[in-house]
Amino acid sequence: MGRPIRHSPPGGALFEVAARCLQARFLLLPSRRTNELIIGALARAQKRYAVDVIAVVVLSNHLHLLVRADDAEQLAAFMRYAESNIAREIGRLHGWDGRFWQVRYRPVVITEEESAQVARLRYLLAQGCKEDLVASPLHWPGVHSAREILAGRPHRGVWVDRTALGRARRRAGKKTVRAIDFEQPDELVLSPLPCWAHLSPEAYRQQVAALVQDIEAETKARHLREGTRCAGRKAVQKMHPHHRPKKAKESIAPRVHAATRKAREAYLAAYRWFVQAFRAASEKLREGHREVLFPEGSFPPGLPFVRPGLGIPPPS
Repeated sequence: MGRPIRHSPPGGALFEVAARCLQARFLLLPSRRTNELIIGALARAQKRYAVDVIAVVVLSNHLHLLVRADDAEQLAAFMRYAESNIAREIGRLHGWDGRFWQVRYRPVVITEEESAQVARLRYLLAQGCKEDLVASPLHWPGVHSAREILAGRPHRGVWVDRTALGRARRRAGKKTVRAIDFEQPDELVLSPLPCWAHLSPEAYRQQVAALVQDIEAETKARHLREGTRCAGRKAVQKMHPHHRPKKAKESIAPRVHAATRKAREAYLAAYRWFVQAFRAASEKLREGHREVLFPEGSFPPGLPFVRPGLGIPPPS
């Protein structure tokens, strides 16, 4: 089965993005060093590509992001830079030389509906709790934006300037050059959820705090009902980064997260038009028509991204 054709609504959109480690191995296992390297890579990608990050949660074998991007090209550049640098730094940290990510990141458009956006933020914040690993989003030992949002602060991490480090080592010859001397503190700035962007910072934190409290109450009620308890952060951190679970949860990503049928059908209609236009243009390109136009916002095979005004505009 081929990968879905990447698409973003005109003017940009909120995306839920997920990326899983190869074979669901625990390569992102929480630790102080792992956390700061992941944030450093995301922060540097944010500075380069100006993507708005609303929340990030990193579990032991996968990560989730809520981001707003202007188009599919901006999102692709941000994720390519972040994923490649996370793979290099965390792979080096854990002695992992092979492929790091299972497949290309999975983006899902979220409609502009408030209930749809809030539901997906709550889903991200529930990571760690819904898997019965911790009792509260605030207890997860890895990267989890619940703490930073409630504190009104950015994520703080470390960026290792490997380019400067490599030049220094080449100049030094046999002399010892320490990687730590080329580390820089960096910050991943969080933006508010688009539907709550009109709120004051304090009101926004109160809304998120209510979501966190609801997740905590739901988690506690489930454990009481089922006679279970969470594993706890110590149990999480006892695992080995190369560990591979016997069975990894597999799910098919929806095309869109929407709260109403009307919003879902509107997006799917636009996506179907986009796919049909893209495939028709691809067929003409295979036949040798080099001047064929692709729909705006698409990645033609072997050709540059099609910006607005340079391709077929969406129907009005």
